[in-house]
Amino acid sequence: MLTALTTILAFGAMEFMAWFTHKYVMHGFLWKVHEDHHQPKPGPFEKNDLFFLIYAIPSWLCIMLGAMNQNWPVVGVGAGIALYGLTYFLVHDVLIHRRFKWFDNTNNAYFKAIRKAHKVHHKNRFKEEGSCFGMLIVPKKYFKEQKIK
Repeated sequence: MLTALTTILAFGAMEFMAWFTHKYVMHGFLWKVHEDHHQPKPGPFEKNDLFFLIYAIPSWLCIMLGAMNQNWPVVGVGAGIALYGLTYFLVHDVLIHRRFKWFDNTNNAYFKAIRKAHKVHHKNRFKEEGSCFGMLIVPKKYFKEQKIK
């Protein structure tokens, strides 16, 4: 039960961590790594893809070290980070940027709101003056726009 709770809490905390990292690290001192996500170059991969390591390494360490020491809440934290990473991949890379054409025909208002908010984020192609840094929590105005249609 405690493992499930820590998994859920870690997953939820990751949305805020991802927002903070995106706003202050990716659009901050590591802009050179994130820049090609806003100003795409030819090819299937971006330097920006390296950011997955920021979360994959702690997730893997929590799962491995937690399991080795039978500390299941720590395993739950690692699992929560990993589940958020999987969700981030499916939402950001598949649903929004369509690196894979898996969910092209969705009419779900929530998914459309996520796409719209991210589109607004990419409207600014530069480091400064960005908006909508979150992923799963959509500002109300984008969600309401989709419900009205």
